[in-house]
Amino acid sequence: MLKVEETQPVEFSSELVSKFDEIVRRYPEGKQKSALLPVLHEVQAVYGWLSSSAMDRVAEYLKISPIEVYEVATFYTMYFLKPQGKFTLEVCRTGPCCLVGAEKLLNYIGEKLGVEEGEITPDGLFSYRGVECLAACGFGPVLQIGPEYTFYENLTIESVDKLIDDLKAKAGKS
Repeated sequence: MLKVEETQPVEFSSELVSKFDEIVRRYPEGKQKSALLPVLHEVQAVYGWLSSSAMDRVAEYLKISPIEVYEVATFYTMYFLKPQGKFTLEVCRTGPCCLVGAEKLLNYIGEKLGVEEGEITPDGLFSYRGVECLAACGFGPVLQIGPEYTFYENLTIESVDKLIDDLKAKAGKS
């Protein structure tokens, strides 16, 4: 993942532009705006988040106005508008998950990681946030981990501890 600051100009690699080209070809001529969501996913996969500069470059590539990109990126919670940790823990905080302990888990994750929701741990490994429904209501509390979006269900304090320890080990920071 490339590290980019908010004010840093973004230049897309030829490989990334080739991916954009392949995505745009899926849609009828003149309807390149239809490729916006998958193009934003590709940008986020490379940079980890969507800076204003990156969104402006997407608008330029798709030949649409920057506000059209901002409207989409700010509407969907799957797009990060500020840097995130290497692993972003997203806990479902809608009714069914809250009834079985999601809020308690969110609070616990914050305590365990030593940061507030939306912040990044000092080692850069973790950030966390509550999100809308993850469509696993019968298996709550549930969380997903970006950027791969692996799902974990029926969570407990103990399973969250193990999950965080496993992610630290995966990153070589046990």
